[in-house]
Amino acid sequence: QRQLVESGGGSVQAGESLTLSCTAPGLTAGPCDMSWYRQRLGKQREWVGQISHSGSTAYRPSLEERVTISKEESGDTVFLRINDLQPEDTATYSCTPYCCGGHCYNSQGTQVTVSP
Repeated sequence: QRQLVESGGGSVQAGESLTLSCTAPGLTAGPCDMSWYRQRLGKQREWVGQISHSGSTAYRPSLEERVTISKEESGDTVFLRINDLQPEDTATYSCTPYCCGGHCYNSQGTQVTVSP
């Protein structure tokens, strides 16, 4: 399987913002939609939002006021920006599972930890 690489996570204080990245060669040039997910400790993975190949976006209703997904045009990276981070946003954020053009990708995720 191919690899996606997430980055940009870290430890922040409540109220701060982060921009996460998901990168693979030629990622945004493909015809497929891409989603971001997160998994909080002890919880099931949940969908955060997605960006279509044409650039339209959709978000989890409980997060849509604070998150923005964007991408480089014909580039390698999809971004997830989260504003006004709260302790309950502490999670591992990932852009997999993702399959496109008959290829599926693995990734490690990036950890976001928010302190009160």
